[in-house]
Amino acid sequence: MPDLVIFDCDGVLVDSEPISIGVLLEVIGEAGVSIDEETAYRRFLGRSMASIIGTVQEEFGLAVTDEHLAEMRARLYERFRRELKPISNVGWAIDNIGVPCCVASSSQPERIRLSLSVTGLLEKLEPRIFSSTMVKNGKPAPDLFLHAARTMGVAPSGCVVIEDSTAGIEAAKRAGMRVLAFVGGSHAPRCALREAVSALDPDLVFDDMRQLPKLIASLDTPQKA
Repeated sequence: MPDLVIFDCDGVLVDSEPISIGVLLEVIGEAGVSIDEETAYRRFLGRSMASIIGTVQEEFGLAVTDEHLAEMRARLYERFRRELKPISNVGWAIDNIGVPCCVASSSQPERIRLSLSVTGLLEKLEPRIFSSTMVKNGKPAPDLFLHAARTMGVAPSGCVVIEDSTAGIEAAKRAGMRVLAFVGGSHAPRCALREAVSALDPDLVFDDMRQLPKLIASLDTPQKA
């Protein structure tokens, strides 16, 4: 058994990706830049806002202002409060893993806590919450996962990461951690997620959180869910 399970938040704990991508494309579109949904998922999924802003500016020519960010945040939080749901059975999975858990997300701390609060997961994971704002480089750099492990007092080799993005899987592998790719979020069929994450050769690919405790307990056995 591992010593620590590190969960990504968006798309793993909470089913937020369609909302987040929708708001992002809405605000960018109003600023005059059209990006299709498939491209947005491929380029932005799992990445920090700082990374997204850099990509939008470099590849699409839009300078994202503080006003853009404030509007994006206001719309996103309002929709989270109305619409956000937990990933099905993830609360049960956390309760039954039998291993300490924490969160390591590319989102800002206030967004992570809002997401976990409105979905009833905050009390299961507080205060073990780590944000990319706490490190120099966000995913796909390994900094965030290494910071989480170091703070929790666990060696990277003793960690298992649960991720849904290619950036997150790459970050976990670069950190020297085992990684399980979750493809059960509602966004997965929209962006060929299973194919994308499988290409990075994670330890396992799965789509049902009810499988997670057993999968973690049997990690040394080569298998695909």
